[in-house]
Amino acid sequence: MAGRSLSANTRRPKAAGNLSKPAIVAAALDLIDRDGLEAFSMRGLAQALGVYPTALYWYVPNRNALLAEMVTVAMQDVLPSPRKRPWQAWLKELFRRYRRAVSRHPHLAALMGAQMVSNAGVDPVLPEQILGVLSRAGFSDRQMVHAFNTVIATMAGFVTLEFGPAPADDDGSWAKTFQHSLRTVDAARFPLLARNMPRLENRAFITRWQNGVEAPLDDSFELFIEAAIHGLELQRVRKRRTPPRG
Repeated sequence: MAGRSLSANTRRPKAAGNLSKPAIVAAALDLIDRDGLEAFSMRGLAQALGVYPTALYWYVPNRNALLAEMVTVAMQDVLPSPRKRPWQAWLKELFRRYRRAVSRHPHLAALMGAQMVSNAGVDPVLPEQILGVLSRAGFSDRQMVHAFNTVIATMAGFVTLEFGPAPADDDGSWAKTFQHSLRTVDAARFPLLARNMPRLENRAFITRWQNGVEAPLDDSFELFIEAAIHGLELQRVRKRRTPPRG
């Protein structure tokens, strides 16, 4: 009934205090940065904030919604300035800024990548500006979806792999065992792998035991984004030169 006071069952818990959504998101990010995504729980977050778990749900409806809020905060500085510049330079800056954002919160790498795949919580400013840059670059409406998908995959794909968590092993035995297996690979069966192992170990996907926090793949990342930009350039030119069918 209108004008009626909240009952004891619907009144905000007193323990909520000065709680706010930004405070909850910031505390959740701190916990995930420290302990990882798998260890994160709403109950643990409430304990860190000194409130009852029910107090959190006045600000976020569930854990997934909170994770989406964290991704939004982590990505708040990803977009480059909208000032005019060559489209290639704008995209390269986007890719680098996204990588820096993930490096600050590496435990969110897989989650941030998943948000790029399909999530209504992603700020529409991001796809709008990417589409605008691609449009100014000369991609037609028919090409746009493929160019856009290429940009998103380039932005999120490499970085998700680079900063993905290594297996949890407090005593480091997994890393030592893996290093030994790499250094004793059968050269007769795998000659190219054995020959290149001194350069590959811990500096390439599959043959590493640390992620991008301890062993960043800077040069590989730069080659990756250069290749993606070059591919977009070729596709744009090729489509322009292809005569219409019929």
